[in-house]
Amino acid sequence: MQIHVHDRIADIGREAWDGCAQSTGDPFVSYDFLDACEASGSAAPRQGWAGRHLALRDEADRVLGVMPLWLKGDSQGEYVFDHAWADAYQRAGGRYYPKLLGAVPFTPATGPRFLAHPDADAATVREALLGGAMALVERLGVSSLHVNFPTAPEWDAMGEAGLLLRQDMQYVWRNGGYATFDDFLAALSSNRRKTIRRERREARVGLDIRVLTGAEITEAHWDAFFAFYVDTGGRKWGRPYLTRDFFSRVGATMADRIALVMAFRDDAPIAGALNFIGRDALYGRQGGALEDVPFLHFELCYYQAIDFAISRGLSRVEAGAQGEHKIARGYLPSPVYSAHWIADPALREPVARYLDGERAAVDAQLTAMTAELSPYRDDS
Repeated sequence: MQIHVHDRIADIGREAWDGCAQSTGDPFVSYDFLDACEASGSAAPRQGWAGRHLALRDEADRVLGVMPLWLKGDSQGEYVFDHAWADAYQRAGGRYYPKLLGAVPFTPATGPRFLAHPDADAATVREALLGGAMALVERLGVSSLHVNFPTAPEWDAMGEAGLLLRQDMQYVWRNGGYATFDDFLAALSSNRRKTIRRERREARVGLDIRVLTGAEITEAHWDAFFAFYVDTGGRKWGRPYLTRDFFSRVGATMADRIALVMAFRDDAPIAGALNFIGRDALYGRQGGALEDVPFLHFELCYYQAIDFAISRGLSRVEAGAQGEHKIARGYLPSPVYSAHWIADPALREPVARYLDGERAAVDAQLTAMTAELSPYRDDS
């Protein structure tokens, strides 16, 4: 077997890439999503994302495994924060950037990072791709390799291979076998049940809220949603990562895997939230509004997502990074992972000590927050 390095997903091709990715059921590692990131200019070298994607091929040139991999000139759009490591290394005379990153651009969602063809042995493919990525660190002379938001088994395997392990948390709603939203509410404490009903009632006054998917989504909807996205991005982090063309591309190729929640006032769209549909999960991504309506963010991003997941029989909703306020709305703390290979021992050793303490602190915080802040009844 041989590892080949490709600058673009398109160089590997849809058939070969999805031959490895499709069985995962994860929308973000699909060819369509990653190609949209690159072809739209959202994840491009001038934006700090230069593709170095890996393809594992056998002697007949068949692709047995792939890995989305990027040469990064900064740490923007990653949602795993290593800026302090970069600053410390550079103050000591080192060069932290560029680095290699195994991740999905702008997407803090747990998913597979080592994609194996169903006919290949997954562990063998993972070992080969990880070895190829680590060898590429040496070949390119870069500082490090980072794999963000892998699955728990991948994280464990990378730890056994010598990578440094990091843990953080996100907030996930889990389906307790509910048939309706009211069934979910019945699992909550009385106070939380009343609060959520009030929030939903007040958020929807004078508005028409629709969940659009498939052919229901038009370019006019994407025009409106992009305006929401740009407004939110400008206020939160200075500039939006995704271009307008990105939304047209995923709309054209992934519409059946998208749930676009839109709020209309007198047929004029005023707010929205974008979700991607996985095999067993709904993934909340971007959202925004042009009007300040009390509780509308919670309605569009959290409650509509729960409603949709229940209707589709999905096991969970992953609502993205940050937001302790999600706990009160049924989204409980859950661990997320990253793994890091740092070439220089002078940086690797202090980072390893730091991560040992950080993991323990995150574990304690997860336990405490779940026990103290959970909105669920003790018996549910």
